[in-house]
Amino acid sequence: MAKQLLDRKGVAYEEIRVDKSPEKHAEMMKKSQRRTVPQIFINDNAVGGYTDLVEIDRSGQLDALLTKN
Repeated sequence: MAKQLLDRKGVAYEEIRVDKSPEKHAEMMKKSQRRTVPQIFINDNAVGGYTDLVEIDRSGQLDALLTKN
C-alpha cells in the first residue's frame, strides 16, 4: 500500500527486499530502530511504516518532505 501511495503521488522510489538480504535487513533495523517492514526512508531519514506515511500525508507534510533534497 505504501508503494501505491507513492505511485499516486508520482514519486520514484527504490524497493529493497530485506527478506532476501540479511545485511540490508540489519542496516534497516540499525537506521530505523524498528524490525517491521516496510520501513520507509525519505532522503535517508526514517519516517516509519505505511501507517506513519499515511499520517504524514494526511497532515499535509509529505509533499514537503518529498521535495526536500
